[in-house]
Amino acid sequence: MSTELTPAQLHVLELIGSRPDDHPDFDPQLRLLLRSRLEAGVRVSLPQLADDQVIFVNKHALNMVHGCEARYVAEQKQKFEPTLPMVIGTVVHKAIELSVHWQGEVVPAAIVNDAIAVLEYGDSWTTDFIQTRSEREKAELRSEAVERFASFVETFPPLKQGWRPVTESRVTLELLDGRIILRGKVDLTLGHPHGNTAGKVLIDFKTGRYFSSHIDDLRFYGLLEAIKTGVPPRMLASFYLDQGELHPESVTIHALDSAEARLADGIRKMIDLQTEEREAIKVTGPPCRWCPVSATCSEGGAYLASDGDY
Repeated sequence: MSTELTPAQLHVLELIGSRPDDHPDFDPQLRLLLRSRLEAGVRVSLPQLADDQVIFVNKHALNMVHGCEARYVAEQKQKFEPTLPMVIGTVVHKAIELSVHWQGEVVPAAIVNDAIAVLEYGDSWTTDFIQTRSEREKAELRSEAVERFASFVETFPPLKQGWRPVTESRVTLELLDGRIILRGKVDLTLGHPHGNTAGKVLIDFKTGRYFSSHIDDLRFYGLLEAIKTGVPPRMLASFYLDQGELHPESVTIHALDSAEARLADGIRKMIDLQTEEREAIKVTGPPCRWCPVSATCSEGGAYLASDGDY
C-alpha cells in the first residue's frame, strides 16, 4: 500500500499515525471538572441576560470576540451574505465528504460536480447563491473547487473504513440550563476512544493560509469532545489544501485548560457586548478588509490606508 502513496500522503500518515501504547489516558472525572469550571467562569455574567436570552457560541463568534469586538457586534446585527470564496470552501468540503464513501475511482471533477449538485438543489445556505450565478461564475466555482479537491486527493492518504472516518461531525452542548449553547462541526474525525484512553483525531480542512487562530479553533473542538464523551481526542490537526500540509498538535491537559479559559472569557465578553454592558473595543488588523463597518471606522480606515500590511 505504501508504494502507491505519494510522499506527501506518506508524510501525513506518519504525522497522524501512532501505536496504541502511545495513546494517553485521562481521568474519568475530567468531563465533569471541565464543565463545572466552565460554568463557574461564566455564571458571574449570567444575571446580565434577560430571562429568555440565550448566547450561542461557535468557533467563528469566539474568534471575532477575541479579535475586534466592534466587528463582532457588527456581524451579530448583519444579515449573513455568502461570498464566492465561502462557497468554494463549502463545495470542497462536500466533495471530501462524498469521497470518503465513494465507490470506485475518485475523479476530482466528477465528485466536485456531484458536490455542487447536492448544494445547489438541496436545502442549504449555498442553494440560492449557486442557483443565481451565471454560467461563467459557476465555471469559476467549479474550477477552483476541482483544483483544491485534487490537491486533497494527491496529498491526503485514502481513508480506510477501519479508521472510522466521520465527516461533518457535529457537537452541541448546553451549559447553565440552556442559557449558553456551544456548537462545533469538525470536518473529519478518525479513530475512537477506548475507555479512558484517547484515540480520536480531529482534522479541519483549510482552503486558505495558516492563521494562529486555527489552533484555537481546534482546541475549542477538542474541549467540546472532552466534555461530551469524557475522553479528549489524542490529536488535533489542520490540513491546508493549497499547500498539502498537515499541522498537528497532541492534546494535553494544558491545552484543554487553555481552551476552557479562552472560552469562558469569550462568553463573558459576548454577554457584555450583547447586553451593551460596555462599549466594544476596536482592534485593527488584516480582518479589517472584510469588516462590515470598515467604511465608517476611522481606526480600520487608517489601517487599510497604511503601507506594509498587504
